[in-house]
Amino acid sequence: MLKKFASDALGLSDIGKVIEPQDYDKTESDDYVLHEKGEKIYFLIKTKADEYCFTNYALIHVDGDSAVSKKRTLRRYDYKFNTIRNVSLETAGTIDLDVEIKFTIGETPLSLDINKNYAEKIRDLYKSLITIERIMRENEKNRNYALDSLEYATRSLATTGHGQTSPADSFKSIVEFTNTWLQENSKTYNTEDFGDIFDLFIKN
Repeated sequence: MLKKFASDALGLSDIGKVIEPQDYDKTESDDYVLHEKGEKIYFLIKTKADEYCFTNYALIHVDGDSAVSKKRTLRRYDYKFNTIRNVSLETAGTIDLDVEIKFTIGETPLSLDINKNYAEKIRDLYKSLITIERIMRENEKNRNYALDSLEYATRSLATTGHGQTSPADSFKSIVEFTNTWLQENSKTYNTEDFGDIFDLFIKN
């Protein structure tokens, strides 16, 4: 028990290790993966207090209060609703024990310290996350272009009048078209599954 308290006090309990695929089923995170819907673990970092599980659909964070507490809080960040940004990697110096990968997902900034023995694997995670960040930025840009186009089309339609169609029918048609159009663009420019990106960089 004293060793655990000392580890917490020194911050050593926060230094994580990378879990190998054959051991995923021994973690708490695995219990919350949506295997039934095709969700798959690609990368899993475990400290004494926390787990950070990267799947093709989401980041699952099993958040522990401390290394000596059994209390856990589960947080799930679906990529579809949480943008990844500000990804950075701090490599280990000569006397450092760890490497540090930082990023923000949604509104939550995260900083993960991992034993430097896993530096090569962390580089693969870093490559995956910066690629996902770039795709998300491109998606956001295209969504904004699409919305600008819709606004321009709406203004153009308003200046041409309703022709032979009643105002009520015109309004209904515009609403139906806009709803369908926005749904289609949301599917096109809002990636849900990043399994192909993880497959590209992470070899399990």
